Amino acid sequence: MDTEATLAGTRRALHGVAELLLAGPQYRESETIRLSPRPGGFGTISAPSLHVDGTDLVAGDQVIPLNGTTYRKLAAAVGVDPGAPEGLYEDGSRVHVDDVIGVDADAAEQIARGFAWGDEALRRLATDLTPVLWPEHFDLGITFDEVNYGVSPGDDYLGEPYAYAGPWQPRVGTFWNAPFGAARPLRVIPGSTALYDFFMEARTRVGSDPLREP
Repeated sequence: MDTEATLAGTRRALHGVAELLLAGPQYRESETIRLSPRPGGFGTISAPSLHVDGTDLVAGDQVIPLNGTTYRKLAAAVGVDPGAPEGLYEDGSRVHVDDVIGVDADAAEQIARGFAWGDEALRRLATDLTPVLWPEHFDLGITFDEVNYGVSPGDDYLGEPYAYAGPWQPRVGTFWNAPFGAARPLRVIPGSTALYDFFMEARTRVGSDPLREP
């Protein structure tokens, strides 16, 4: 099995679920696109009440397998109108409502675990803020003292789950190893405590490292 390809495919499929089946319907009914981590996955914060648990979509008493069906058929099964939130952003999953969904259980667990670790670490970092899973880039984050902190399940920059810290005013130094700031794969900082330590180091270095020249 090509682990990297499997992770990428699962990430794209779950991104599609987050955008087309959760955030879009939630925006049309409750005027918010914010999602949140849930045990085994992620879900809406307002109506309609939907969440992903592993390889299933859960709506009340309904537990519907994601694999082998389309976003449109899943939407019909749970009674929502599929599609992304209209007019809010131009990027996104680039998944079509008639695409067939394929989610690997191990990859889904890896992504859910990263979101769970991130949620715990971010809440510890800023106790008065609630981490948000954003459907545009499918990452969990907060903004605190003009720094974006969060966890991504992987993207074009790094094809595996990673933590990041992105100061609004970029810094220089060995800590800042990414174009947007600092990034560390979760495989080298596993667990919420290690993530919290990374975020805290970023916060400290933002206050001490010099600004990058424009």
